[in-house]
Amino acid sequence: MNTNTLHAKPAHHREAGFANSDPAVVIGNFPWYEMVWRSLRGDFKPLAPPQNGYAAFAKEWSTPVDLARIAQRQDAPVVTWLGHVSVLLQVGGLNILMDPTLADFAGPYGRFGAPRMVPAPLRGDMLSPIDVLLISHNHYDHLCDATVAAMVASGQRPRIFVPLDLKAWFVARNIPNVTELDWWDHADVTSDTDGKTLPQPVRIHFTPSQHWSRRTPFDTNASLWGGYMVEHKPGATDAWRFLFPGDTGYSADFRAIRERLGVVDFLALPIGAYLPRDFMKNMHVNPADAVQIMLDLDAKQAMGVHWGTFKLTQESFDHPPRDLAAALQERGLAKDKVWLLRHGETRAIAV
Repeated sequence: MNTNTLHAKPAHHREAGFANSDPAVVIGNFPWYEMVWRSLRGDFKPLAPPQNGYAAFAKEWSTPVDLARIAQRQDAPVVTWLGHVSVLLQVGGLNILMDPTLADFAGPYGRFGAPRMVPAPLRGDMLSPIDVLLISHNHYDHLCDATVAAMVASGQRPRIFVPLDLKAWFVARNIPNVTELDWWDHADVTSDTDGKTLPQPVRIHFTPSQHWSRRTPFDTNASLWGGYMVEHKPGATDAWRFLFPGDTGYSADFRAIRERLGVVDFLALPIGAYLPRDFMKNMHVNPADAVQIMLDLDAKQAMGVHWGTFKLTQESFDHPPRDLAAALQERGLAKDKVWLLRHGETRAIAV
């Protein structure tokens, strides 16, 4: 047997970083002049406000967080949307937080970059004890300096999972308990932050997505990107699976996830930040692509994320719900197949 083959690097590893599953899809190598041109053209902000303005949109799509409710640990799954991609999943006795971005801007130190137009439903120092923190990749609207700093300052000491080569960001800030994962790696969480042993371990899988990474002008695709499957098996029953795909364009990765890891019971489905399509297609799904991802995964239920929070792309804040409704109707699916929660809303997930 060929030893070199046995120890060959995975196909998505490169000498200077990482690549997508489809090697033909290369994202991140944008020339500076294109980015300047697109910025001047208005590609990175909505072309128009929502129908009745941002204040009315924020009022319609916000609700106070039920702090007493999220303070209670849950065995059966409960989900809270904190805006954009920030999701709190409570399951199996664990509080699992994904890509928390609770600052006023999606950018360096939470003070620069894309402005937040719907106020964060809580601050980073108001979170209930977080046992597990999942970071999908290093873009500023997913890894927020200010939010992580507020969590640490408030005494949070979660177990943190990150993609390959992103641990150094946390080490530089003296943040411990960080584990790097490659695509298809998994880890079992057996206790909460208080040291209490869980009745059943909760398994965290790191899954592939089609995207890219960059934190500075000099580190394009130097760290990996992806999503997370949270797998909880209560007692002798079948496993319950939640998938947080992170940022992604449509790809064959999701059929592979279904084939390797099983049916997804609940899916945090990205439905926004998709225009202009010529630039965003490979990195961000639109609602039609999102529905196809849901079908590829055989997902039983989904919730919409990655929309209606930051000024990031050309579509108006109120376009994703309309485009999603049209995509669901076109595929003969019920409108409530994808929940649209308000910022701060908590819902129990039927199992």
